[in-house]
Amino acid sequence: MAQPTVPEPVASFIDAVNRHDDQAFLDAFGADGSVDDWGRVFPDREAIKAWSDKEFLGADGVLTPEEVTVDGDRVTVIGDWRSTHANGRSSFAFDVDGERIARMTIREG
Repeated sequence: MAQPTVPEPVASFIDAVNRHDDQAFLDAFGADGSVDDWGRVFPDREAIKAWSDKEFLGADGVLTPEEVTVDGDRVTVIGDWRSTHANGRSSFAFDVDGERIARMTIREG
């Protein structure tokens, strides 16, 4: 099955995640960027890094996109998430602000 086309800046973000590139991952977020991981909100870069070091990049996470939908400034990627922390089909909704991610919301896929 061919992988769906993921628009920028989300495509570069997923590439950074799958390369475990901590700096590119953090730089993908805007100045006020945040992460909502199943209701736990990480409101700034420092909190996002601490969360990622333990549960996202630090857990050797890899996201394989399976479905992509675009609705205005929101890009939703449903895909297979594999890591040493959690595994399974997940939904990653990205609120995009220009060339940066304003918010990433993770839920069941």
